[in-house]
Amino acid sequence: MPNMIGAYGDWASGLAQDPPRLSFRRAGWANVGDWQRQARAKYLAALLQPDTGGVPKATVQHAVEYDGLAFEHMAWQLPYGPPTEAVFVKPVGATGKLPGVLALHDHGGNKYFGTRKLIRMSADPHPMMIEHQNRYYGGAAWVNELARRGYGVLVSDAFTFGSRRVRVGDVPAAIRQGLTEQNPEATDEIQKYNTWAGGHEHIMAKSLFSAGTTWPGTFVSEDQRALDYLCSRPDVDASRVGCCGLSGGGLRTVFLTGADARLKCSCAVGMMTTWRDYLLSKSYTHTWMAYVPGMPLDLDYPEIYGLNLPNAVMVLNNREDQLFTLSEMERADRILGEVYRKAGLPDRYKTNFYPGPHKFDRDMQRDAFAWFDKWLKA
Repeated sequence: MPNMIGAYGDWASGLAQDPPRLSFRRAGWANVGDWQRQARAKYLAALLQPDTGGVPKATVQHAVEYDGLAFEHMAWQLPYGPPTEAVFVKPVGATGKLPGVLALHDHGGNKYFGTRKLIRMSADPHPMMIEHQNRYYGGAAWVNELARRGYGVLVSDAFTFGSRRVRVGDVPAAIRQGLTEQNPEATDEIQKYNTWAGGHEHIMAKSLFSAGTTWPGTFVSEDQRALDYLCSRPDVDASRVGCCGLSGGGLRTVFLTGADARLKCSCAVGMMTTWRDYLLSKSYTHTWMAYVPGMPLDLDYPEIYGLNLPNAVMVLNNREDQLFTLSEMERADRILGEVYRKAGLPDRYKTNFYPGPHKFDRDMQRDAFAWFDKWLKA
């Protein structure tokens, strides 16, 4: 069969056992706790996470109210790189401790923006963000919609996005491709930057490997610091927190959920398949952010998401999603379903399939929000 690496496909696809070495689906595992401890330890070791410090010390830059919601636009400094910008939103007048959700923004081939992809703090957002929300989110700023239901929601710029993006002025002229970012908010300049940033990904990935870390290890660690901050807020109930994201945000949801037991409920959207799908069919459609060296030998990609047992996880897929092979999305569903059934917790896992291409539209948002209501509000 034709595949991404030609004559080497059959050989490469046979390197990992099926099920992999640490899969809970293997007959040798009976106790979910024993499996979870060993498998999560192996996963965390493979991530090679850098030190990102303790609970971030956030400084609120400004606070606004818009459309019945209260926004805090803030920033915090990690031990490296530019400050991270973030926004926390909740209903105006909300009292007491709210359930909290960490919203993880998408990749979308747009690294100039991060947090702004998911929110709307005024009546005149950047026109590229209106277009982005129309294309991927049914015209909604879904963080706003979730907060309106009685949640405290935090969204922060991921590593290499938005405030955390690589500035072309900080790299050698030989790889700048003539970019200057002299008028950075202009649409044509943003498009040029995003094209450059996409081409820079292989450099970033190889550089991180050379440093002794990984791209997933870096963004998982930074997302954990955002989760630290969310849980530290006096208006958030740290015992009732979850996370959610589409595409690159779905990838971050899978990897963060596998790493952090504080997440009582997660929803990964448009980012569930198998390592076999990446290997043979779809690696060309995906970012370098997706790969943890050696991990396929121990856990299949959906099994990372299952590491958070007994906490609840949801997957939302689109049947015509151009980023994945439908048969492998369906196989990922069977894998996760088997993990949760073997653990005796089938009700804590759910996958839905929807018609259409890569998206997190309003119908999908409604189902995701109901999932959060079930597990974080009950």
